[in-house]
Amino acid sequence: MPLRVTFLGTAGAIPTTERNPSSVFVAREGDGLLFDAGEGTQRQMMRFGTGFAVSHLFVTHLHGDHVLGIPGLLQTMAFNDREEPLAIHTPHGTRRQLKGLVNALDNRPSFPVRINEIGAGDVAYRAEEYEIRAFETDHDTRSVGYALVEDDRKGRFDRERAEELGVPVGPEFSKLHAGESVELEDGTVVDPEQVVGDPRPGRTIVYTGDTRPAEATIEVADDPDLLIHDATFADDRAERAADTAHSTARQAAEIANRAGATRLALLHLSSRYAGRTDAHLEQAREVFAGAPADVFVPDDGQGVDIRYPDEGED
Repeated sequence: MPLRVTFLGTAGAIPTTERNPSSVFVAREGDGLLFDAGEGTQRQMMRFGTGFAVSHLFVTHLHGDHVLGIPGLLQTMAFNDREEPLAIHTPHGTRRQLKGLVNALDNRPSFPVRINEIGAGDVAYRAEEYEIRAFETDHDTRSVGYALVEDDRKGRFDRERAEELGVPVGPEFSKLHAGESVELEDGTVVDPEQVVGDPRPGRTIVYTGDTRPAEATIEVADDPDLLIHDATFADDRAERAADTAHSTARQAAEIANRAGATRLALLHLSSRYAGRTDAHLEQAREVFAGAPADVFVPDDGQGVDIRYPDEGED
């Protein structure tokens, strides 16, 4: 089941020639999910080949570098004769402002757009095999972060054990794996727990948007496979980070450790660092508990495939 993250915009409040404002695209088995849409997001989507088949847009907060791409994106979708509805999720108390963006210049979309206000602790979207949870962040406006959390998967089916118990190869295997008991010809009943292992965890992605270090980031999901965290500043601007409700790269790594994150993506880099990311990486890697390579500052357009935690095991 493919799960791929494409970083469309990795800049801080002011874009640079290399970095666009904030936006992250997540593709999961045909579902297109967009997190924030800074100015120029639609061009990034074309440039990096994500396409416009977005069913849900999750807004962390209404600062311009996270939402000014919405009007143009919606107009392009309309020009492409889109008919499918789009759901936009936004923090409580921001629906009116977001509606103004959606209808910018009195240019109302030709397809249904539903605006859904959500708060920390809400499930913003529930799909068949995963959900998007909103959690509290600490920024200087109404804001939330989002966690994509997959459901547990079925345990592994022990075919050898099933055959030892006399289960014939065929439909009975599927029934047992689906959680149903089967009765053999001699009247013996074989229960699923005899041949199916414990449930296996799905995958988890956590995206903070702009925030100071926050306890809710740690609590929203167990051991995320990828934590995408605000790292606007390096240690030289730690006081500035606190004053402006952002985080340093070191603080992001500390949160990643406490959350049990496997990988850490440092995002929203201030333009004052231009193309220099060495300090961010060095300071985060000094404290990150995982491998140094698992901490990275993504470039615009970089894609990351999220594997299952047990992928590769026998």
